[in-house]
Amino acid sequence: MPQLLAATVQGRFPARLPAAGALLTALTLTATACTSGAASPPSETGTNLPVREGGSLVVGAEQEPDCADWIGTCGASVWGTYLMQTETVPQVFDVRLKGENWTPVASNLMASEPTTKLVGKQQQITYRLNPKAVWSDGKPITSADLKYTALQIRDGKAVFDKSGYDRITSVDTPDSTTAVVTLKSPYGNWKQLFSAGYGVLPSHLLRGKDRNAVMKDGYTFSGGPWKIASWKKGVSITLVPNDRYWGAKPHLDKVTFQFASDTSAATQAFASGQFDALYPTPQLTTVDQIKALGSAARMQVQAQTGNLQALWLNNAKFPFDSAAVRKAFAYSVDREAIVKRLFGSYGVTAPAQSFQSPLVSRYASTDFSGYKPDTAKAEQLMKADGWAKNASGFWAKNGKEAAFTVTSLAGNQSRELTEQILQSQLAKAGFRVTIKNSTPANIFGKLAPAGDFQLGLWNITDSFPNPTLSATFSSTAIPGAANNQSGINFMRIRVAGLDPVLERVDTELDDTARITQSRRAEKLIADDVPSLPLAAVPNILVTGKRVGGPLSINPVEGPWWNLEDWGLAK
Repeated sequence: MPQLLAATVQGRFPARLPAAGALLTALTLTATACTSGAASPPSETGTNLPVREGGSLVVGAEQEPDCADWIGTCGASVWGTYLMQTETVPQVFDVRLKGENWTPVASNLMASEPTTKLVGKQQQITYRLNPKAVWSDGKPITSADLKYTALQIRDGKAVFDKSGYDRITSVDTPDSTTAVVTLKSPYGNWKQLFSAGYGVLPSHLLRGKDRNAVMKDGYTFSGGPWKIASWKKGVSITLVPNDRYWGAKPHLDKVTFQFASDTSAATQAFASGQFDALYPTPQLTTVDQIKALGSAARMQVQAQTGNLQALWLNNAKFPFDSAAVRKAFAYSVDREAIVKRLFGSYGVTAPAQSFQSPLVSRYASTDFSGYKPDTAKAEQLMKADGWAKNASGFWAKNGKEAAFTVTSLAGNQSRELTEQILQSQLAKAGFRVTIKNSTPANIFGKLAPAGDFQLGLWNITDSFPNPTLSATFSSTAIPGAANNQSGINFMRIRVAGLDPVLERVDTELDDTARITQSRRAEKLIADDVPSLPLAAVPNILVTGKRVGGPLSINPVEGPWWNLEDWGLAK
């Protein structure tokens, strides 16, 4: 599933989520070379310092999730995944670095690797659970939990993304440790079911109850190494060890994530010792601020990211309901200048030419590479569509200017600078741009799902190493009555001939064929320009001298994916 980020490089939707907001392949403990081919930014290699038992850490967190109901649309922010879900919700497959690729591997929830086979035209998946796996109340994690989770997603309303789950025809539970899931048609991304995005929830605690009411403000149960001790809204989230976890137990007694939305202020708090670690948005001044701390800060930069920043055009709103305007827009934006200005200090200098993030780059093409600043082409497209420039120098048609509002995260320096650059570039090209920013909760909880925006600037995050363009570009993913207001095609994209190709990508089990179909889909998307990719956004992890353990960034599960291994350095 994708996830969303409005402000940072994180967001959380099942297969590809927007983040108000959303990462890289390379070395686990060193800075990774960026996908642009440029030199890596200034950074230090990570370390695996030995740790002692006990103690606590305070971590600065740039975003507070709207809620902790991971199935509901309110749980869209990937920061919720990073801060609570990864540490408390068990999943069938983890994503781990194998060689140079991030790969799904069966988690310790499983007794064996799940198996799949075709039965006629249907796909049948068998899961066998580890009998040692228990919830924090001591009750076993059973096949009933998989069934409950699957049906909550398939049949629920206001579900963030139903991809894959909407194919389920039945979930059989022949015994407490075996679940057999039958899909009405093959699903190439089947390993993400019950994995990144949703995981597995406890049926014995949630069945018959209002799941959202139980979970949204934090929950007491856990099937991971940590439990949520408290969530003080607007202040912090605190985790403590889950004593009944069957795997490796945490070294620390407590970890507190303190909300600090301003990157510069958070870096200053780190410098003063208030924070032991940060996962900062790559702002213009971040590298210099961290370098100024010298040996007091260890920084890792990851470029093989699942985070893709883009300009999201509402295809159902004026003026982007015109394909000619969308193409003229693409020929009027100097994406390379924006990317160099924003991310050049991190080694990212080339714009993204695909809507596939580096995490799934083997499925990507480069069809957007033809969209470079070209005044002549932009003018030709606009005039052919009936537009003419008025006395103010802006395009106008039938008495209406080519004017629109761009929306992103309020108070985010990087996003605001991007908007200002866009405003200047587009004004010269004849488009009048107004900036009106908001909060992640308002953007992804209200404005975007309702289609109440014209141009959005946010990241989308691939939360699994599989292609999931359909979650964003298929017309069936437009939130509406037909899908119970689920789906993240907030842009109301409808590209002729695209849906069946995306369906092939989703249903094809042969990876070579999936790559072929994925690149076909990207060609159709680039030809229509329903939106415009900007950049793969790097991830940054900063840790202080007090922090020990194997420290690295997981592009799917975040920087705290192995928080149980962290500790106070000896």
